[in-house]
Amino acid sequence: MMSFSSLDREKQLEKMTTEQYDLFVIGGGITGAGIALDAASRGMKIGLAEMQDFAAGTSSRSTKLVHGGLRYLKQFEVKMVAEVGKERAIVYENGPHVTTPEWMLLPMHKGGTFGKFSTGIGLRVYDFLAGVKKSEWRTMLTADEVLEREPLVKKQDLLGGGRYVEYKTDDARLTIEVMKEAVRFGAEPVNYAKVDGLLYEKGKVIGVKILDVLTGKTYDVHAKKIVNATGPWVDGLREKDHSKEGKHLQLTKGIHLVFDQSRFPLKQAVYFDTPDKRMVFAIPREGKTYVGTTDTVYKSDIAKPRMTEADRKYVVDAINYMFPSLEIKVEDVESSWAGLRPLIHEEGKDPSEISRKDEVWTSNSGLITIAGGKLTGYRKMAEHIVNLVAERLNNETGKDFGKCKTKNMPVSGGHVGGASSFQQFKKVKTEAGQKHGLTEQQAERLAQRYGSNVDQVLEILDSVKDEAARLNIPAYVLAAAEYAITEELAATPADFFVRRTGAVYFNIDWVRSYKEPVISYMASRLNWTDEQKRTYTEQLNEQIDYAVVPLAE
Repeated sequence: MMSFSSLDREKQLEKMTTEQYDLFVIGGGITGAGIALDAASRGMKIGLAEMQDFAAGTSSRSTKLVHGGLRYLKQFEVKMVAEVGKERAIVYENGPHVTTPEWMLLPMHKGGTFGKFSTGIGLRVYDFLAGVKKSEWRTMLTADEVLEREPLVKKQDLLGGGRYVEYKTDDARLTIEVMKEAVRFGAEPVNYAKVDGLLYEKGKVIGVKILDVLTGKTYDVHAKKIVNATGPWVDGLREKDHSKEGKHLQLTKGIHLVFDQSRFPLKQAVYFDTPDKRMVFAIPREGKTYVGTTDTVYKSDIAKPRMTEADRKYVVDAINYMFPSLEIKVEDVESSWAGLRPLIHEEGKDPSEISRKDEVWTSNSGLITIAGGKLTGYRKMAEHIVNLVAERLNNETGKDFGKCKTKNMPVSGGHVGGASSFQQFKKVKTEAGQKHGLTEQQAERLAQRYGSNVDQVLEILDSVKDEAARLNIPAYVLAAAEYAITEELAATPADFFVRRTGAVYFNIDWVRSYKEPVISYMASRLNWTDEQKRTYTEQLNEQIDYAVVPLAE
């Protein structure tokens, strides 16, 4: 099994040049991670390159819900609702530490998008199509029952509401956990490894040219099959392959705002319509409330989408429309994020109406591209791609790579005996964490974040206590940083504070408190030069600025 440690990252890139992979995946978001796990678990030799950090694009910037696809009923996408609804339950079962059931309130107001009758029918159809278990079937509520569950909802013209279950997730950690499980099966992924070009023989793609973004070194890597799973960047790679024709991407941007619960004390997740008939989520999470999303066509820097003043105003106005007593102001925004949706372009359709279905293309050179799709459907998308690759490899090599095995396969951290056992597991591990000197809240947070890997983090905790005292930082913070470096290929402070912990989005003051000692520790562990330390510090500060300061228009 390859090491998934940043201490061995360059060694892994060197090793890649000596291999011929059955499959090489370009892109380390949730789609690429899912493909890596499916392929590796079938016995394929698989490598993967991600030009940023894993999940640094769309896969850390979603609404952080494993959707059942209720909104697609409005577009009569019956097959999609059925598929993603069933997949949602699988994602939860395989990773209950990164996916949590969340009851969602759907208030209905006079003149709003949803009427009482149509909503009742819609939710019933949704329960049926999505295969929702009986304990999570929708219920219809009176206006008084809506306000009992969430007193902040607008009282004027309130007719009642519906209540149904969505699944809350940490999208970046889900991606990392899928990738770690792929590594356990033998996959070889590397981050900050940009595919700068494709290698060809007799017109067929046979490998990739990789640029190590951190060192400037280049590597040639060979594979029998290449998959382009680069999300918003898929068209750029198709251009390199001279195969961008027919359908192409249309990028749309969505932003989310984060508030402290002291300012926005939301008790219950709410899915509500805006005056312009769009739908927005407001979701409580770890002492915060986050709200989004927008849906606007995007044509600027793909790697650095930003919240604009207009985006922020739109979401703040939406909040004040549905929760008027709060009188939220732009100054109340604590953090934010902006992400891109790589949708398949369809002439004449509004961004919010374009299908989220995934599509697969194979070019004349043999480059396989997957585009579109949703976080919830990542496992099924991976199965589709790997079935295609397996069929071609079976025909060409005579091997039999068999069928998909991921349906009942826990991701890393999910080996807790199934979703129904997780709360008891968390209770036991919280008690174990307290014996290591943690508060109950600290211990519970670690058990939730790391699931069945938490014992490793607690072992590290004991070994870093002296160093933590020297750096004047809590030992659990340093333990999480060390685990991220040695077990999750975190190579920069932003990897740790944005994607391994989500703290830039949901605990930005924590980041400000601990960024200097964590940077000092990472600099020491990874032997950074003074210039590297300055560069990575600036990158983290830029991420913090992007989360707080909107782009003026």
